[in-house]
Parts: sequence; structure tokens; C-alpha cells
Amino acid sequence: MWHDAKALNATASGLLVLTILACIASGVWWVSQRPMFNLRTIRIENIGNEELRHVNHLTLRNSALGRIKGNFFTTNLDTVRQVFEAVPWVRRATVRREWPDQLIVALEEHEALGTWGEDGRLLSVKGDVFTANLAEAEEDHALPAFDGPDGSEKEVLSRYGELRSWFAPLKLVPQALSLSSRYAWTVTLDNGTSVALGREQSSATLKERVDRLVGIYPQLVEHLPNIDTIDMRYQNGLALSAQGLKIPAEGAKPKPKKTAPKHN
Repeated sequence: MWHDAKALNATASGLLVLTILACIASGVWWVSQRPMFNLRTIRIENIGNEELRHVNHLTLRNSALGRIKGNFFTTNLDTVRQVFEAVPWVRRATVRREWPDQLIVALEEHEALGTWGEDGRLLSVKGDVFTANLAEAEEDHALPAFDGPDGSEKEVLSRYGELRSWFAPLKLVPQALSLSSRYAWTVTLDNGTSVALGREQSSATLKERVDRLVGIYPQLVEHLPNIDTIDMRYQNGLALSAQGLKIPAEGAKPKPKKTAPKHN
């Protein structure tokens, strides 16, 4: 080999190239570590045109800075995204670099529709369950209550929208909606009446039961204004309970009405 001029030249050229590449890499690393590339600014933007209502820009930025490692070149954008998405009320975050020392973070905020379950979580208008300050969510209006098995959030949300339109002719609004572990539906209206709709035997089952209730409801409340519960699971009827409702015992005779004496 030592007597082969071509081999020696090729080896020397290869070593020179490796040396140059090593110098370039070292130079790039040295430059990338200069203080001018330390992250100094995190700019918060909102995704879309909706203003961020529950996320405070300054608080969010200051809390995130202490958890972000690296500089403009070395920080992991996916890790930064996860840091921001772990903040209450943040639904989604996107992160990009801006030369030479900035990160631009665009956020989408959850919009709470109601509560979910009994552990203080919230259901968003997009069917996401998240954890945030309940008092902040209730600032504008009282929240309807939702519940259901894990994974049923979007189904419950969709059914809620349908029930709102189905009960609209009665000017009643669902204030609670529950899907049991056996997939039976119960809706509570804003007048306090709880309506058991049962399981869906077909795609039209619930709609038919609500339509039947809507048709007879005015007559029911005319005689029983304080209805507590209505059970619509019967094929051709219903069962109900109401305040002041008294059912005479079997075999009992109604008391005769008293009439005033006539005067001639």
C-alpha cells in the first residue's frame, strides 16, 4: 500500500475531507451555542379568529419558559407543543421558530359546553373532555350536565343537539343528558322534569318517543303542572310521577260531592 501512490492520494484526500467536515461541524456547533441564539421571546397567537378568553398570555409564557430546554436550534418543537397543550383550556398548539431567538406558539382554546361525569371535568363543543376551572366555565351561563361511558362523548354531544331541536316545540331545553352503561338515555329538561327514553332499538326509536311525548305534553301539564319524571319506554303509553298526584286505593269509592242547599 505504501508503494501505491494512487491509494496514498485517495487516503489522504479522504482524511482531508473528514477533517474539513469535522471542522465545519465544530464551527456550526460553536456558532449554534452563542448567546445570541438563546430563546428570549415566546410569542403567543390564537388559531383562527377566536380571541383567547381563558388563557393569559403572560402567565402562560412565563410558566412555559422554565420548562423549555435548549436554544433556537436545539429545542425540541414537539416537546414545546406538549408543554403548552398540558395547560388548562388549551386544546391544540402549533410551534414554529422565528429567527434568531423566538418561538411562535399558536393556540386553540377549548370552548366548554357542559360538565362531564361527577369528577369536575368539562365537555367542549367539539366533544373533547378536559380539566379546567369550573368557575371560569360558568362565568357566562349555567352549564348543562353530561355523562356516559368512556368514548361516548361525541355521541352524547350529537344526541344533545338533536334533543334540543326535538323539544323546541314545547319551548323546553335539555339541561342534563345521561347515557347509562347499558346505553339507555335519560334527559332532564330545564323545567326539572326527567324523561327516561331508554335504549335505541332502531335509529328512529328516540325520535318517535320524543314526538309522542311532545304531542301529549300540553294535556299532561294542564292537569299535572308539577311533573317530576316521565318514562317513555312503553310502546303505546307512558308512566309518570308528579307532585300532588294521588291514586285512590283499589276498591275505594270516590267521596260524594257536597252541594249547597237550594233556597226557594
